Amino acid sequence: MSRIGRKPVPVPANVKVSVADSTVNVEGPKGKLTFTYRSEIEVKYDESEKQILVTRSDDERESRSLHGLTRSLVANMVQGVTDGYTRKLEIVGVGYQAQLKKANTVALQVGFANQIVLEAPAGVSVTIPDPTHIVITGSDKQAVGQFAAVVRKVRPPEPYKGKGIRYEGEVVRRKAGKAFGSK
Repeated sequence: MSRIGRKPVPVPANVKVSVADSTVNVEGPKGKLTFTYRSEIEVKYDESEKQILVTRSDDERESRSLHGLTRSLVANMVQGVTDGYTRKLEIVGVGYQAQLKKANTVALQVGFANQIVLEAPAGVSVTIPDPTHIVITGSDKQAVGQFAAVVRKVRPPEPYKGKGIRYEGEVVRRKAGKAFGSK
């Protein structure tokens, strides 16, 4: 039995949950999220206990793997509508900077001849506290992480000088480079 799948998902008082037609709807102060689960899995909402239970129909390999996954996705939805998710990026490099063009549109100057303009998807908001830091927030964990990965992919950190866009706290492994004047 999946150890993660067996754990019930606690639901805070300010969150509304509805389960119908293999679809889970979660609504809270930070937004509304919907998830459609597979037929091998069954999701029940116990209103008296204020928790969501995820069970599986059989012990097939695919059902076992979907059991824990579905429970984790539902738990992420509940956490997303209550607290939300945040991803912080930092820009390292001389002259490298970001600016907010309009609401949720980021313009990056990271060593290319032109600015790279990226628009955040719906449900994701972007703030830039200073030109070298980007804060991406939203209720959907997947959307926040995906947009952060798209922004980072514009100029990933390189190993020689460490220039580029990196996640806050990310350690970039540095290389020595060429050795001059060895003789």
